[in-house]
Amino acid sequence: MDLTPALPIAAADTASVLTDLFVVLLAAKVGDEVFKWIRQPAIVGEILGGVIVGPSVLGLVEVGEVLRVFSELGIVFLLFWVGLETRLSEMRAVGKIAGAVGTAGVIVPFLAGIGVGLALGEDTDTSVFLGAALAATSAGITSATFLDLGIARTRAARTVLGAAVVDDILALLLLSVAVGMAADGGVDAGKILLALAVAVAFVAFVALGGTRLLRSQPQLLEAPRFAKSPLLPAVLLCLGLAAFAASIGLAALIGAFLAGMIVAETKDQSSIEEEVKPLYSFFPPFFFAFIGIELDLGALFNGHALWWLALITILAAATKLVPAYLAARPLGRHEAAIVGVGMVPRGEVGIVVASIGAAEGVVDAELFAVVVGMAVLTTLVAPFALRRLSRERAARAG
Repeated sequence: MDLTPALPIAAADTASVLTDLFVVLLAAKVGDEVFKWIRQPAIVGEILGGVIVGPSVLGLVEVGEVLRVFSELGIVFLLFWVGLETRLSEMRAVGKIAGAVGTAGVIVPFLAGIGVGLALGEDTDTSVFLGAALAATSAGITSATFLDLGIARTRAARTVLGAAVVDDILALLLLSVAVGMAADGGVDAGKILLALAVAVAFVAFVALGGTRLLRSQPQLLEAPRFAKSPLLPAVLLCLGLAAFAASIGLAALIGAFLAGMIVAETKDQSSIEEEVKPLYSFFPPFFFAFIGIELDLGALFNGHALWWLALITILAAATKLVPAYLAARPLGRHEAAIVGVGMVPRGEVGIVVASIGAAEGVVDAELFAVVVGMAVLTTLVAPFALRRLSRERAARAG
């Protein structure tokens, strides 16, 4: 069998994929460099780099499966790194407040989204998907900003991370409701309760059991004969828990975050943090740039869409910031403000919800563009606000 004709096609595909990866990574890091030079959040530069090389501006790269995979790996390794910076005892210290922040930060925007959708003439299914898109929070954006600002170990940062876990579980349930309504007009309460039980059990078992095991047996990461360092077993744990979390309906980043918390128990006995740093440096820029690539500016260039975008973005920011701030008030006014702003970014989570709604036929092209635009705008604004609040916090402490 002559395979000669297929070889140039395969080579062309490989070249195309590698070119896309090169262009996206270069654009992200150029944006990173420029924004660091002007002393602004580097994450914003990476997102804008994606906008520039994406379909909306230069059209050098398109949304594709390979870039999506690299984006997913980016958020996985970003949250794994954040987990490495977090101890279970630190999360327990803010558990009640984080639970209140996460719950308030889901219920209020979900109900507001439904209300606005119905008030503006959308049907019930579409309004429920809009509410679900507003309810979701992107922990990756805020976590990266906290790391960049050097405040990842503060009470406010730990509260946002804990709230993100609660947020993701509740958002999963709301998404299940939205999909059920779109599919057959009904909701299976039994399936929703089962999903809740599985999600809570997974988080509790992994967080408590895993950290206890690694705390008592820190050498486990170096025990396998194939492991010349703890890096490979740690990455296997990260990918395994991320995959399992995704398979039960949670975001993969929750599994990665929990894996990082588990591995964090060995930091005093190994060089794991230094070994994971190259993964943290390489993959997350694809995640941030991909958010910019997904933005379709063309679909927003009309008066109706821009009006929608302004309304939904203001609603998205207010319905996260205000309830999260009020729930976090026991931390103090300034810390509560950081928590409130930290819950605002929607990032990839809101885009995923809108994508599911589009696939179900209840979110049209214009509303999809509006939700993606809202996700990008809330993602762009939050790092600037967090930087300012962080400076104020440092000035007060000094």
